[in-house]
Amino acid sequence: MKGARGTKPHHIAQMSKPEEQVTLDSVLIDSIADWLMEQALAETPMADLVRGCCERMRAAGIPIWRVLVSHATLQPLYEAVWHTWHREKGMGTYQMPHGVMGEEVFRASAFFHMLETGVPFVRRRLTGEEAMFDFPALADFRDQGGTDYISAHVPFGDPRENGNRPGIFLSWTSDRPSGFVDADIAALRRIQKRLAVAAKIRIKTEIAQNVLTAYLGADAGAKVLGGNIRRGDTETVHAVIWFSDMRNSTRLAETLAPQDYLATLNAVFEATAGPVIEQGGEVLLLIGDAVLALFPTGRQSERQAAAAAERAAFEALDRLAALNVERSAAALPAVSCGVALHVGDLTYGNIGVPQRLQFTAIGPAANQVARIETLTKVLERPLLASAAFAHLVDGPRQSLGSHALRGVPDPIEVFAPQD
Repeated sequence: MKGARGTKPHHIAQMSKPEEQVTLDSVLIDSIADWLMEQALAETPMADLVRGCCERMRAAGIPIWRVLVSHATLQPLYEAVWHTWHREKGMGTYQMPHGVMGEEVFRASAFFHMLETGVPFVRRRLTGEEAMFDFPALADFRDQGGTDYISAHVPFGDPRENGNRPGIFLSWTSDRPSGFVDADIAALRRIQKRLAVAAKIRIKTEIAQNVLTAYLGADAGAKVLGGNIRRGDTETVHAVIWFSDMRNSTRLAETLAPQDYLATLNAVFEATAGPVIEQGGEVLLLIGDAVLALFPTGRQSERQAAAAAERAAFEALDRLAALNVERSAAALPAVSCGVALHVGDLTYGNIGVPQRLQFTAIGPAANQVARIETLTKVLERPLLASAAFAHLVDGPRQSLGSHALRGVPDPIEVFAPQD
């Protein structure tokens, strides 16, 4: 695509005219480099890292107007994060959902061009005879007052050994009439390498946190990342305990195609575990088609934890009902779950063999809540709670009597919400 005057694309900064040379404060540039190394050791959050770097660059005389720093990540909900800094608007963060990387918008960007060609540096003038708009976003930048645009890719590791060339992508946009000059570009090249070093350390930490949160839960993941990784590293916690189990799962597994059954499981987990997380609970285990979750009382009272768990239970039943409306319209069999709520002490931590551990909760209370859930089938009630739980929440309750449960020495009285 040709520019305003039919010029060819140029991937390297052109020499500035003598009258355009601008003197930068070299002492401040050195201080930015030192500050970035300090932030690398401090593992400063990415948004603070980008903001602090941009503010210091402006103070040193580099005429940045808009900056973007993007990196890939490992997170179930999104695949990349974009941090933007704007001189007037400040910081913003956008999480790019999975699949967006392959869409037309990304494919038309300078970042995709660098990823495909291996070119590490792209510059586009936005005004004057050399103006060029082969990437659609450039016209928007020009219309907003931009005059010069530079994008760069700083890979992590050796790209010859890793075909997808991970790292960070950056773009620097100026609104100074003359754009960037040689001294600006030299400073940008120096700073972006150090910014990449600090970013790499932070990104690695965030990826570890994302992975552990996705597979263990936020609280358990934080404990593991904090060093709680040896077998026997446990603690006693007092918590409201949630246990839900999908009914007729064997029949569904036998009658549905594997992909349809997997989709059904995911939909049921979204309807049950989703409200738990939204109400501040910790989904500890997905056991087949069952959910074991905790609402710890360390950060809140028993009554607050119980109220949150009950809200999650009511929301889960509503979502299951809505899901069945959708499934009926698609001629799919209905799904249902039993939910049990209890409160008690649990041993919380690592069990297993030294080489392969599982972070879980064990103890009589965990066994009791699972047994209470089995009563939801017998008593034909989707939601049951122990007496210990029922005494913590408001609202009318109906006692369904005391029941002997397998593996539980004493009968347990169970309650259901009053119809």
